[in-house]
Amino acid sequence: MSASEPERPGASAPPAERPLVEVRDLRVRYGGRGRRGRTAVDGVSLSVAPEETLGLVGESGSGKTTVARCVAGLLRPGTGTIAFEGRPVGRVGRRPPELQRAVQMVFQDPRSSLNPRMTVASVIAEVWSTHPVTAPEGDRTEALHRLLAGMGLGPEVASRRAGELSGGQCQRVSIARALAARPRLLVCDEAVSALDVSVQAQILRLLADLRGRHRLALLFISHDLGVVHQIADRVAVMRRGVIVEEGPAGEVLTRPRHAYTRDLLDAALDLDDPVPDGGTAGGEAVV
Repeated sequence: MSASEPERPGASAPPAERPLVEVRDLRVRYGGRGRRGRTAVDGVSLSVAPEETLGLVGESGSGKTTVARCVAGLLRPGTGTIAFEGRPVGRVGRRPPELQRAVQMVFQDPRSSLNPRMTVASVIAEVWSTHPVTAPEGDRTEALHRLLAGMGLGPEVASRRAGELSGGQCQRVSIARALAARPRLLVCDEAVSALDVSVQAQILRLLADLRGRHRLALLFISHDLGVVHQIADRVAVMRRGVIVEEGPAGEVLTRPRHAYTRDLLDAALDLDDPVPDGGTAGGEAVV
C-alpha cells in the first residue's frame, strides 16, 4: 500500500433487496486490554443477500475468519450487531433454534471437523436429533442416501468413518451435515484450501449447484483470489481488521481501486509465473 493511501474501514454496500444477514460495526479484540490485547476486527460492516455469495478475502490474520465465526455464532463480538432477516441474532449460545440451524459452517480441515468415532450415518442423524424440525418423515435411511447422492457420494459411505474417506469425501460429508439442518446461509471458511486443485474444482461446482438447488446464500472466506473469482457475486477485501474495498467480484478482482487489493492480485499473478525447473509455482496466492 502506498504511503499516500490511508487505511480506512469499509462498509460492504447492502444489496438492493433486504439482506439475509447484516453485520454492523463489528469489533472483536483478543487477549485483554491495553498492549496485551489485539484488535482482530475493527468496525466491520457487511451484508449478504438471499441466494448471494459474498467472498471475503485477505491475508492471514486479516480478521476474516473471526468475522465468519461471529456470523456463525461460534464467537461473541465485542461490540456491534449481527441481524438475520432484520432480527438480532443474540449472544453465542443464546440463539433461538431456528437461527442456530439457519446459519451453518463448513470448515477448512474436513477430516478434523468430523468425529472420528462416528459413522457418516451417525453424523447426519445427530443433526436431525439436534434440530427435529429438519428430520425427514418416513424412511431415514432412504433420506440419508438421497442426501449423500446430492453430494456425489454413494450409499456405502453412510457406514464409513472419517478415517476411511478421502479429503474430498470428508468435505462432501461436512457439507451434507450442514445441509441436513436446512440452512439459509453457509459460512465456508477456507473450505477448499486443504484440498488439491482438482478436488477444489469439484467442491466449488458442488457448492454452486447446491446454492441453486437449495436457494442458499454463501459467505465464502478464502485467501485464494482465483477461487473467489469463480464462485462469488461480490467481494469484500479485509486488511488488519477492516474492509478496505467491496464491490461486484468482476470489478474488484479485475479493476481494483485499493492498493492492497492490487497487491493481492499481483501476488497471485506472480505465483502463476514459470519457475526455473519448467513447472509452475501453483495457483494460490500466499498472503
